[in-house]
Amino acid sequence: MKKVSLYFENGLFLEAESFGATGTAVGECVFNTSLTGYQEIVTDPSYAGQFVTFTMPEIGNVGCNAEDMESRGAFCKGIIIRSYQDRPSNFRMQETLAQLLARFGVMGITSIDTRAITKMLRDEGAMEMIASTEIHDVQALKKLLEDAPRIEEINYIEQVSTKEKYVHTDSRYDISKFRYGIPETSKKVIAYDFGIKRNILNELTFAGIEVTVVPNDTPASEVITAFKAGECDGVFLSNGPGDPLILAREKEITQALLAARIPMFGICLGHQMLSIAHGYDTYKLKFGHHGGNHPVKNQTTGSVEITAQNHNYNVPESVTEIAEVTHTNLFDNTIEGLKYKDEPVMSVQHHPEASPGPHESAYIFGEFAKML
Repeated sequence: MKKVSLYFENGLFLEAESFGATGTAVGECVFNTSLTGYQEIVTDPSYAGQFVTFTMPEIGNVGCNAEDMESRGAFCKGIIIRSYQDRPSNFRMQETLAQLLARFGVMGITSIDTRAITKMLRDEGAMEMIASTEIHDVQALKKLLEDAPRIEEINYIEQVSTKEKYVHTDSRYDISKFRYGIPETSKKVIAYDFGIKRNILNELTFAGIEVTVVPNDTPASEVITAFKAGECDGVFLSNGPGDPLILAREKEITQALLAARIPMFGICLGHQMLSIAHGYDTYKLKFGHHGGNHPVKNQTTGSVEITAQNHNYNVPESVTEIAEVTHTNLFDNTIEGLKYKDEPVMSVQHHPEASPGPHESAYIFGEFAKML
């Protein structure tokens, strides 16, 4: 392992050990409280532009494999962990976490007090940082960080979205057979890829929906034409990275789709885009919601669901002027789900497709299928 130096925008300087890719990277530091699923987190495109601090101390134990990839690569800037395990043991393992990170140019940082970093982010909020295996001078790192664009100034959607249209051909993973299922579908939707996760597509097809994934800049006119011709029954707006308020083109596309009264479902950034398109701008949370253990109340049934979450931005309370709140976060009472009044439009902020889990919110995909 090589020495790596970290400098945070609040002036904190730390030294640690690196694994995976080497070099210098700048990004926003957040923390994730999930106990499992580190490969799914690393390969979730919504983490583009961020360093992820894991509160789970032991990471790397089961290695990585192609089936557990949530996308075609890894887009986060780096991961920060307490103890890296480079001798994984699992019969599904195909490579170590270090090998996966190196393959996609992602930095791994270990032998560091992740509890202290998490407490700092909890108290002071998510913040920009720089990590380098090449530069160890504090003033040089400080200047590079100050000169670098902030995450809210960068359109990471352009980097993570597909460049070509395709039809998703897998369904929910069958753990008894260790393979993905074959979809049986009766409805069709077009999914806008803002950084879509593989398991969202699997859950959509498991609910009986054939999914055609399209690039983020696909003109709304193409989708509206397909809808009017009976070639699709609705639209899905995916998760994705960064600040949704800078996505002017995606906002216009969403507004055009809403005007055409096409049934729509959004998750995470898609949920935020629907609010913005209706004229209700998002705001940034102090340190965001990142983890696999967040309680959410279903306002329809009164039940509490444990959910997976990954977002730094939230829709405002004022959106209730035009939408009914279907789900509420029990940590901070923020909005987690909406059903728009007099429109065939629904959305959730959390991740009902959570892989490896929890699975308590997976029924939401069935509700979208029924709406179609």
